Amino acid sequence: MDGAAAGTEAAPAAATHSEAALAAVTRKVTWRILPFLMLCYFIAFVDRVNAGFAALQMNHDVGISASAFGLGGGLFYVSYVLCEVPSNLAMERVGARLWIARIMISWGLVSGLMAAVVGPYSFYAVRLLLGAAEAGFFPGVILYLTYWFPAEARGRIVAIFMVAIPVSSFLGSPISAALLGTDGWLGLHGWQWLFVLEAVPAVALGIASLAVLPDGPRDAAWLSPAERELLRERLARDGARPKPAGGHLSLWRVLSNPYVLAASLIYAGASGASQCLSLWQPQIIKSFALSTSATGWLNALPFGIASVLMVLWGRNSDRTRERVWHTALPLALLAGSLCAALLTDALPPTMVLLCLAVTATYVFKGPFWALSTEWLAAGAAAAGIAQINAMGNIGGFVGTSLLGVIKDATGSYALGLMPIAALSAAGLVAVLALGRGPRAAAAAEVGSPARPRA
Repeated sequence: MDGAAAGTEAAPAAATHSEAALAAVTRKVTWRILPFLMLCYFIAFVDRVNAGFAALQMNHDVGISASAFGLGGGLFYVSYVLCEVPSNLAMERVGARLWIARIMISWGLVSGLMAAVVGPYSFYAVRLLLGAAEAGFFPGVILYLTYWFPAEARGRIVAIFMVAIPVSSFLGSPISAALLGTDGWLGLHGWQWLFVLEAVPAVALGIASLAVLPDGPRDAAWLSPAERELLRERLARDGARPKPAGGHLSLWRVLSNPYVLAASLIYAGASGASQCLSLWQPQIIKSFALSTSATGWLNALPFGIASVLMVLWGRNSDRTRERVWHTALPLALLAGSLCAALLTDALPPTMVLLCLAVTATYVFKGPFWALSTEWLAAGAAAAGIAQINAMGNIGGFVGTSLLGVIKDATGSYALGLMPIAALSAAGLVAVLALGRGPRAAAAAEVGSPARPRA
């Protein structure tokens, strides 16, 4: 009796010790790789959307209309989508360290080429090249994080990583506005200096990543053998759980899996709104007859709010172990705030609605990617994550392009936001429908009654 009781007491104690050790390893990994990845994504997003500020001068200087700017902004996502899945599959073969370095160096070089734009067609060409160069970075990092972090930590970790996006606009907006003031230096326009100077960090960080990023825990010299083994065991346990998108599927079956397709639709609304607002918001704010400097500071405001709230929302999703409603509620807020923009043409309420919409697009991201990676088995993760991100970014092409066309036709930015509002509403319906019945889908796909955590 006494021996049995002692054994019963020892088991919880051992489990508690193991969880404490895992938490310590997770903290160590977080501090070693996450700040660098956040810095890389910060620069990536600055280079992706700095055309929004450059447009305040560039469009007039080289003769780019609102429709042409919207089309060029959207063309980024065409090449981005086409190259996304191949890029993630290549990263699995080549290794994260080399592939992430390749992406960063190439996108930095292409971003600098934006300074050579002389009209709509050269703008289209460089945006297409930039999409191809950057393709694979974000889904590659999401995949890379699954090599290091157990499932229960991913909502928080992804949210912390993705805070680099709103921070890039929060800090980058006044910096980009200031760089436009360099007009005339060495015979270059301010928008040309903006592209050149903001391209340099991407190349430098790409080179640095070769020294900073291991391919995975087994290559991390800063982890002890015991720490590597503890992490390996926990990740293997996560990988053994049944998933709706199972592991032994062909590439085509992964890409056509109903969960992958539905997750792509869910992501399209929030991602499309995020990309669209990042590129067009400076012009929306400038339309209220503000100075370039005031536009820069006001443009930063929604992203500053989003930077804080997305981390808190991701932590709450992890704490409650709930994903579906933490994904659905931001989509509802996004669709509602975009539709409400039709009701005002004054600056203060417009800024309130922009703050709500931008915040919704970012708080959505952590819970959504945690939910998506829980749906995908290890063998399906590389292609599945890339497919979701690639197809989701079609929303960026649709929203960015249509806003320009609608603005030219009607003179209204608010009307131009309606396609994205409709896409967000469709994503809301999809995530609620998908969250209701994962048990049957999991059983049908992998022959197990297990239900993935929502």
